[in-house]
Order: sequence, then structure tokens, then C-alpha cells
Amino acid sequence: MSVVEIVVLVAAGGVGAGARYLMDGAVMRGRRRAFPLGILVVNALGSFLLGLLTGIPQLAPAWLTILGVGLLGGFTTFSAVAVESVLLGQNGRREWAWMNLLATVGVCVVAAAIGFTIGGLFPR
Repeated sequence: MSVVEIVVLVAAGGVGAGARYLMDGAVMRGRRRAFPLGILVVNALGSFLLGLLTGIPQLAPAWLTILGVGLLGGFTTFSAVAVESVLLGQNGRREWAWMNLLATVGVCVVAAAIGFTIGGLFPR
């Protein structure tokens, strides 16, 4: 990658992280001490979009890296899932902790597969 592409990659990561913060906040507004649905929505959407980008045959590798690793890498987060699950467990909500972990894996894998399938429909 060129220096310019690396700078764009880093900037895209910042944009993705900011978008995660805003989307999580919008979903969780008024839902204190509730199931962490915001991060699940963020990770499902990010998984779908990464699957979509990966499935598009004519997407240049540099752009796949910038958008996938940078933008969507900044947008999605496993660390928040891990922390939220631990906090749920510590607060006596072990069922929610397990549901958070299992739903994240299940929903995100399905979302990525759907995105990849749709991306594969683009003409070659």
C-alpha cells in the first residue's frame, strides 16, 4: 500500500469508530442496564457489509483493505462484546451474557454470509 492509502486506511478506521459510537448510542438511548443490543446491531451490520465487500469481485484489493480493515474494522468490535458479557455476568445476568456471546457469533456469521452472497451477485 502507498503512504496515501495507509493514511486513508487510518482515517477510515477513525470514521468507523465514530460511527460505532453514534449507532450504539442511538440504539441504546434510554435503555440503561439493558441487553447490549447496540453493539450487536453494529457488529451484525459490519459483518454484513464486510461480507458484501468481500463478495464483490471487481473491488480493488486496496479499497477492500481500506473499507474492510479500516472503516469496518473501526466500526465493529469484539472487545465491547467481551466486556459487556463479563459485566452482564458480574451483575447476575449470566443468561444475558451467554445470549450476547452466542447471538453475536450466530447473527454475525449469518449476516456475513448473506452479504457475501449478495456481493457475489455483482457482475464479474
